[in-house]
Amino acid sequence: MIELIGVGIFIGSMSGFFGIGGGMILVPILLVIGFEIKDAIGISIIQMVFSSVFGSYLNYKKGSLLIGEGIFVGLGGFIGGYIGGHVTQYIPDIVLQSLFFGLLLFALFRLFFSKNHEDDTQTKSLSKALLFTLGLIIGIFAITLGVGGSIILTPLLVGVLHYPIKKAVSAGLFFVAFSSVAGMISRLMTGTIDFHNGLVVAIASLVGVTLGIWLKDHVTSKNHKTALLGLYLFALAMLVKKILLN
Repeated sequence: MIELIGVGIFIGSMSGFFGIGGGMILVPILLVIGFEIKDAIGISIIQMVFSSVFGSYLNYKKGSLLIGEGIFVGLGGFIGGYIGGHVTQYIPDIVLQSLFFGLLLFALFRLFFSKNHEDDTQTKSLSKALLFTLGLIIGIFAITLGVGGSIILTPLLVGVLHYPIKKAVSAGLFFVAFSSVAGMISRLMTGTIDFHNGLVVAIASLVGVTLGIWLKDHVTSKNHKTALLGLYLFALAMLVKKILLN
């Protein structure tokens, strides 16, 4: 119990600071602790619901979250997340781990070669239909792996649509709120989720989210990006260790 509370606070801090649901780092940690991949994914989804909803509320109050186009990406993510929650139980563990590894590599590559944009940089606009489709695809892929989707969305916002990194982080966490709620609903319907342990981690994560968002607002964009790249490398190392041990 104490171990899970500590993990929850840590993951919440990561979620608030990086705009991730927390799954990209929580799932590898839970695997190392001893949870099976599918149980780890279920716990991760519950934690993401709590941290993303609360974190998005805090970001909105601080003015760093612009709802706008995010609604259409989020709606697509909600439907995609619901579909993804039903898909997980039919996919072998090794396939899930391999897909997760590929996602982390993609995010690391895309962020590393992206340029830093300041908060007054003009961003590109996309059609509502394209935004919805983007959210749908990311939602299906992400929830199947127990991550919120910002691991894919944030690099796209920064590297392709030229979002300032702090705004992209806030938008990524907002997307997670949609995809993770849908994923939790679908997983609960199939009975494939560890709700007890997930709730322990999720409630503890709220403390961390508050701290993480405070830290996000007090670092430069360059340092924020460097820290995000470091997080991806850490998650990759943990996942590789788990795969090799198996």
